[in-house]
Amino acid sequence: MDLSIIIVSWNVREKLLTCLNSIFKNLNGLDFEVFVVDNGSSDGSALAVKKNFPQVKLTENSKNLGFARANNLALGRSTGEYILILNPDTEIYADTVQKSLSCIKTDPQIGALGCKITNADGSVQPSVRRFPTFCSQLLILYKLHHFFPRLGPLRRYFAADFDYETGAEVDQIMGAFMLLPRKIFTQVGMFDENFYIWFEEVDLCKRIKAAGFKIYYFPEATIKHYGGQSFKQLMPLKKRNFFNESLLLYFRKHHNLLAWLCLAAAQYGSLFLVWLYQFKKVKASDPK
Repeated sequence: MDLSIIIVSWNVREKLLTCLNSIFKNLNGLDFEVFVVDNGSSDGSALAVKKNFPQVKLTENSKNLGFARANNLALGRSTGEYILILNPDTEIYADTVQKSLSCIKTDPQIGALGCKITNADGSVQPSVRRFPTFCSQLLILYKLHHFFPRLGPLRRYFAADFDYETGAEVDQIMGAFMLLPRKIFTQVGMFDENFYIWFEEVDLCKRIKAAGFKIYYFPEATIKHYGGQSFKQLMPLKKRNFFNESLLLYFRKHHNLLAWLCLAAAQYGSLFLVWLYQFKKVKASDPK
């Protein structure tokens, strides 16, 4: 088996069906299998997959198990020499996967490969970042990246000067499209299931690089990504809480105790800001 494609989905039925259609339309000549892990969707996603794509290996979870655990369920059943982690709100093109496989096969030191990602309007979607630092994440916790994006720690973290037309070794790639050799999971382990959402792919990239492999950005292959379709369903305070929990877990694993303690204290201020914003929003919409 050349390739196992794994898609974790939650309440994005139409986007998921479009994604699957693009896969079966464009992966001619490859021996591949497709896994869809439905994370407790209530929009009929699982039924639609069964009806329209009976060849898909479907796992139906009774509740949302999170991105990491859901991916691991499919990884444990997969047989492909290469694994493609793909978001359900993406579309691939005729040569996306073929070109990506050709590239990763030429260099045994590539541990994970990401392609160029575009928005629905064709513009390039930033998909490369450096690893999180204390300063960058403290600024993000307090939403300061929206007001002061040119601050040094933020520019470095978001790789503001990165050339998306040139292939390069990077720190981390977006989890919307991650192509990995199976051997990587044998050597560094699967996704850390302690991450519910956010930072699970960052943690994986960190472990891959620590093991001596490359994270490679490959612009000759492209996908379309609608972006954040599942996250949009979460309430802001709940979303922020998930983010904070994953951020703290990442720092506990990969940074010193002082950085973790400072961010642990700072997270309460970030939660208060989100609560205050929601409170003012509700109050402003009150007809009284």
